Amino acid sequence: MSAFFLQVVPTAADTVTTAAPIASTSVPVIDLLLRGGWIMIPLVALSILSVYIIIERYFTIRRAAGDPDTFMNGIRSLMVKGDLAGAKLLCAQTASPLARMVEKGLRRIGLPLKEIETSVENVGKIEIARLEKNISILGIIAGIAPMIGFVGTIIGVIKIFYSIAATKEFGIPQVADGLYVKLVTSATGLIVGIIAHVGYHWLSILVERMVFRMENSAIEFMDILQDN
Repeated sequence: MSAFFLQVVPTAADTVTTAAPIASTSVPVIDLLLRGGWIMIPLVALSILSVYIIIERYFTIRRAAGDPDTFMNGIRSLMVKGDLAGAKLLCAQTASPLARMVEKGLRRIGLPLKEIETSVENVGKIEIARLEKNISILGIIAGIAPMIGFVGTIIGVIKIFYSIAATKEFGIPQVADGLYVKLVTSATGLIVGIIAHVGYHWLSILVERMVFRMENSAIEFMDILQDN
């Protein structure tokens, strides 16, 4: 009797192997921040302060800008008619630095034009100082945040050498914690510094544009007084 050798052919289902799950290498941001140690506390505080100042100053400057052309046209129209009370009322109803400057000038009508101009300029300086409030803090943060990050770098290096000296070994376990502190604090310090630096210059540009408009409107107001 002939022997029959049965060859078992594996099916597609038999050849399918279950792929081992790939471990995720992503690390939550919160975990990374915690790896930076206590030095992250001032950096996080500076980042929150920077964002708050940028947002608060932006909306303050935006509200203060208003529509200077429409306002000055209204003042000109009222002054041509000789309606001084109406011009003062318009200034009182307009919440803007320009309106407060013009209102000061209107209250000085009757004095020499030079004194009126000086009064308007003084009010303008006060209003500009109000617009620039806290913007200089962003410049300070832009300078000190990277320095604080560098302090974290030094602390991380110290931790690495301390761990090596304590264990008498040099490997990943000895350098991992120190490297985390070094890299996380350095990166955070640079990011906070960049945000503050950009915010400082951006807000300064907005204030400069506002100052330019106020100066033009002040000159226009003095021209109105001379013509009337």
